[in-house]
Amino acid sequence: MINGIINVYKECGYTSHDVVAKLRGILKQKKIGHTGTLDPEAQGVLPVCLGNGTKICELLTDKTKEYRAVLLLGTVTDTQDLTGTVIQNAPVLCTEEELLSCISDFVGTQEQIPPMYSALKVNGKKLYDLARQGIEVERRPRTITIEKIKVEEIRFPEVVFTVRCSKGTYIRTLCHDIGAVLGCGGCMKALLRTQVGPFLVKDSVRLDEIVRYRDQGELGKIVQPTDSVFMQFPSFTLTAQMERMVRNGNPLPQRLMCSQYMQEVGEEACAAAGTGDEKSCRLENPAEQLRLYSPDGEFLAIYGWNHENACYKAVKMFL
Repeated sequence: MINGIINVYKECGYTSHDVVAKLRGILKQKKIGHTGTLDPEAQGVLPVCLGNGTKICELLTDKTKEYRAVLLLGTVTDTQDLTGTVIQNAPVLCTEEELLSCISDFVGTQEQIPPMYSALKVNGKKLYDLARQGIEVERRPRTITIEKIKVEEIRFPEVVFTVRCSKGTYIRTLCHDIGAVLGCGGCMKALLRTQVGPFLVKDSVRLDEIVRYRDQGELGKIVQPTDSVFMQFPSFTLTAQMERMVRNGNPLPQRLMCSQYMQEVGEEACAAAGTGDEKSCRLENPAEQLRLYSPDGEFLAIYGWNHENACYKAVKMFL
């Protein structure tokens, strides 16, 4: 079984589920999951997790994302993009200054009402299924954060902008809402996801490229190891005794970690450094989370420091 993450470039016409289904056929393994949906007509970064990497799907879904979008002013559709039915056309009368001022007001934390044409569920039913039946239901607004918006090009009625935002943000809805504030309406014409956490569009690979890497026996060149998304945490190599404890999900008390921790992180991390008294060992300013490896280098888990019990406890296991 292949373990890790592939930074897939999702092309137009594929759903995120389609990409997973095709990869299961290409790689001949079932344990595959994606890290957050992209609309069928959207393109760009879709990290796909393989094997034990599927345990971080939720984590990557939570990561900040970046997009490049084309806003079409003067057109409103029922799907908030050009795949839907046009329900309103209006002249675009705003100036560039008014446009820029309006867009800047969307930066920050705010409430956004999800579109009817989305995969969210209300009372167990997907919104897009209800929308296709002509049924519109009340949707609860969701708190999102727009970290930044940069207008790249203005050629009325089209506006090209990049946006960095939190999970759960609908760029279609952002385009719709900008148009509504300007009074002419708007919808999304095109969308490219350029980044999800550490995964960039310039490093992504298309499905046909993955097939070529497979046929050449070079999948290792595009499969990133599962621990690559945790490089912000210090690494820690376990002793044989500690490995047995971790494989059973047990916490690691600081007295067991003292001498090994001194080697991994530095003597200044241990209050008993140089005393030889491991029983009295006390970790000074222990890292909040650690990447744990077996003596032979296998990535096993992420452990987090428990202040109350002065030990490290399992956060996520990757056995």
